[in-house]
Amino acid sequence: MIHRRHALRAAAALSLLALAPGRVLAAEPRTLRIGYQKSSTLIALLKQDGSLEKALEPLKVGLTWHEFTSGLPVMEALNAGQIDLSADVADTVPIFAQAANARITYVAQEAASPAAQAIVVGADSPIKAVADLKGRKVAVTKGAGSHYLLLAALKAEGIPFKAITPAYLTPADGRTALASGGVEAWVAWDPFLSAAELQSGARILKDGTGLSLYKRYYLASDEYAAKHGDILDIVFAKLRDTGTWVKANPDEAATRLGALWKLDPAIVAKANARRTYVVEPVTREGLSEQQTIADAFRAEGLLPRAVDASALGIWAPTKS
Repeated sequence: MIHRRHALRAAAALSLLALAPGRVLAAEPRTLRIGYQKSSTLIALLKQDGSLEKALEPLKVGLTWHEFTSGLPVMEALNAGQIDLSADVADTVPIFAQAANARITYVAQEAASPAAQAIVVGADSPIKAVADLKGRKVAVTKGAGSHYLLLAALKAEGIPFKAITPAYLTPADGRTALASGGVEAWVAWDPFLSAAELQSGARILKDGTGLSLYKRYYLASDEYAAKHGDILDIVFAKLRDTGTWVKANPDEAATRLGALWKLDPAIVAKANARRTYVVEPVTREGLSEQQTIADAFRAEGLLPRAVDASALGIWAPTKS
């Protein structure tokens, strides 16, 4: 009994010591797994310079990076619990994920950049207007923002989607198919778009101006957003600051990204000029075009069910 009392007193003393002023209990190690794609400019820069790891050190957060070919695979990994946070994905991507019952939350958005995606054709193509795409084979990445741009551009000309033959390809394969003649048009986004223009003379048929706002969204799993707001606060701040830096230092940003992406800095500079990189909180009102996108895909039978685009969770930073 005496030994038991001593043990209880010792335990109590340790508890008081741990909670005494000036003493902080050691935090449990946590992780943040980020999924990204080649066009994830701000995340690419943060990954390169290590500044996000440094900013998260006080929270004892371990950081890992996971690259994907496009937005939909990123969302699939997020929903499967393989990553915690997605780098920027096109506006269409959360819609497809939501239709697949993904449990995801909006974390941030990059303001509209409609000219950063476009329908392109070869330099010598006889196709002069969107109306000329009728009956043609067009490469597009399924579920990407470029997919909605194609739908919207065709609709504006009164052309149903079924009047073209879509070839669902990754950006790299789409460009190859256009160059080889396997398709007659390709819908691309930056930096793939600028690379095709400057390297192979691809000609823009129609960009997103007046058709698609082309916002890009950052998302987290519902569970991660609910439990780790302190981590997301730091990520949000670093994304916002990095976006500001890119626009204020276009030449240095192009040089750094060019080395990362193995692209001529001139290509990167052209691409970055068409992106706003303004990182903002997501608002319910700001998601209005998301419903338009969802309805357009549903009308074409490309979504398995109707989607209420406003139904996803929205995380808000403590300081915006």
